[in-house]
Amino acid sequence: MTRIDFLLTEFVHETDVARKHLARLPADQFDWRPHAKSFTAGQLASHIVDCIRWVGPTFSANELDMDARGYTPFVAASAAALLEAFDREVAGARQAMASTSDTNATDLWRLRMRGKVWFEKPREVVYRDMTLSHLVHHRGQFSVYLRLLDVPVPGSYGPTADEGH
Repeated sequence: MTRIDFLLTEFVHETDVARKHLARLPADQFDWRPHAKSFTAGQLASHIVDCIRWVGPTFSANELDMDARGYTPFVAASAAALLEAFDREVAGARQAMASTSDTNATDLWRLRMRGKVWFEKPREVVYRDMTLSHLVHHRGQFSVYLRLLDVPVPGSYGPTADEGH
């Protein structure tokens, strides 16, 4: 198995699990938040989609200039729009990863902001930091939102108490 194959296998698993979580968000709870300082459920779910949006630029170029790109966070207007965007971004990310040669996984990748190199790391490290670990972190937060909303929480790496196993 190549490096890219391994990264892609992990990505498929984590995004499949994330989608199960996002699909359980009740449409009427998009504006719910557990605390005044917290994202709303819809904002947190949208941010999970944003985590996936980093894959394309990470694997299709050697750097990203945030000033030139003009970053606009994704904001879902509905549960249906959320899942549609998630599926679209996952498909694009999978294609970007699959189109990358194995040797490119270790190439240096740069993030530029305000005319400076913000950081430079191997591509696969950037992918893990900005996408995979970020996705898993926010999915964990989102599972707490589901629990607080009394929505059955799907398993991530095994069954949950809601799955009766």
